Amino acid sequence: MDIIGKNVLITGGASGIGRIMGRICLEKGAANLIIWDLSQANIDMTEAELGHVRPLVKGARQGHMHSYIVNVSDNNVIKSAYGRVKREVGDVDILINCAGIVRGNNTFDKQTEQDIKLTMDVNATAPMLVALNILPDMIARDSGHICNIASAAGMLGVPKLSVYCASKWAVIGWTESMRIELKQARSHVRVTSVAPYFINTGMFDGVCSKVFPILKPEKTAAKIIRAIESGKSFRGIPFAYHFIRIWQGLLPNCLFDFIFGKVFGVYSVMDHFTGRKK
Repeated sequence: MDIIGKNVLITGGASGIGRIMGRICLEKGAANLIIWDLSQANIDMTEAELGHVRPLVKGARQGHMHSYIVNVSDNNVIKSAYGRVKREVGDVDILINCAGIVRGNNTFDKQTEQDIKLTMDVNATAPMLVALNILPDMIARDSGHICNIASAAGMLGVPKLSVYCASKWAVIGWTESMRIELKQARSHVRVTSVAPYFINTGMFDGVCSKVFPILKPEKTAAKIIRAIESGKSFRGIPFAYHFIRIWQGLLPNCLFDFIFGKVFGVYSVMDHFTGRKK
């Protein structure tokens, strides 16, 4: 789907790759950039940074920003915020579910009920609830695109990241099911799931990657936007991550664990995790 002239809503859009994707959408001629975020401070910084971004596409008009404080894990709050968006901005053409959290690097036996619930609520349930409110209107118009930011951890079990992995596996499975449902309904609404490796935004500070480089936010955000524009149903970043499922299917567990755990060092990436400083 072309970005030019479209209304783009990004959850978690006031920080990290959410903010960068917002800027790229304005540069590509989005008519309106709608930011949903929990942090007023981050919203203020985003408005200051992106408020005067001009489109780089010839003939496109300068887009407008609209920011809302929204707890995307509360369906009542989502309904209210979406109602405001429809009244104040108009239809949402592109939804990017980007809000996400990670809670420490404990093994599963040391997780707390609160951390499990919060991680699943924000990473898995929240994008479903946001889409549940917006998708019916897209279907009625027979136009729209939903992009869900999952993770490579949604395809690969990572020690000391079990609950985060579970939440991202849920996002990939749900998005794939939606894709098939929309295809069977012959709808022109499209969905994309994105599975990036660790991104250098601060969220995964302390992660030590032996072979695969930590992703650069700018390049990663640009690849996600290109996936939306080209209508891809799945985008692994780096591209080699498209083949994780094939390797899992072909290799016995002992060999798969040796390659990814010992050779690539994926199973020890969280050992020195610190996360974003408050």
